[in-house]
Amino acid sequence: MRKSIFWSVLFLSWAFVSCGQVKSTTFKTTIDNLLDETVDTIGVARLAELMQNNESIVLLDARELKEFQVSHIEGAKYVGYEKFDAENLPKVDSHQTVVVYCSIGYRSEKIGEKLDSLGYQNVLNLYGGIFEWVNQGHEVVDAKSTTENIHGFDKWWSKFITRGKVVVD
Repeated sequence: MRKSIFWSVLFLSWAFVSCGQVKSTTFKTTIDNLLDETVDTIGVARLAELMQNNESIVLLDARELKEFQVSHIEGAKYVGYEKFDAENLPKVDSHQTVVVYCSIGYRSEKIGEKLDSLGYQNVLNLYGGIFEWVNQGHEVVDAKSTTENIHGFDKWWSKFITRGKVVVD
């Protein structure tokens, strides 16, 4: 049943995107139908507030390296998804707040589940991922400085990015 709902939502989302009518509710519906809610989420506004207040958080990017290299949230550490290896995690106290993100939140939720199983006690998934971060007007960086570029994952998913310059390879 869940799979048929997923595919229905995916088709409807595709229909809206194809008509050039991307709406935040379509993005939200797509995200809500992809997430299993196995990891607590944090919103963009709350993450920005924690970062502005210099709260002690660890920010992990669960996208692939080519996506991370195009841009990432400042201060994020690359951990990947397909080749995720807990041995490569930065040194983190198991009680420290860890925020994981990807493009929209699906891959980061899966990495968050792995972190939970490793004993991390305060793991949060960024709802809407880096797409929502950029859409709400927050900056991203590359290896050198602030950038307008944002990796759109692929042509279909990149339709959900409303700000910045989309890069798809």
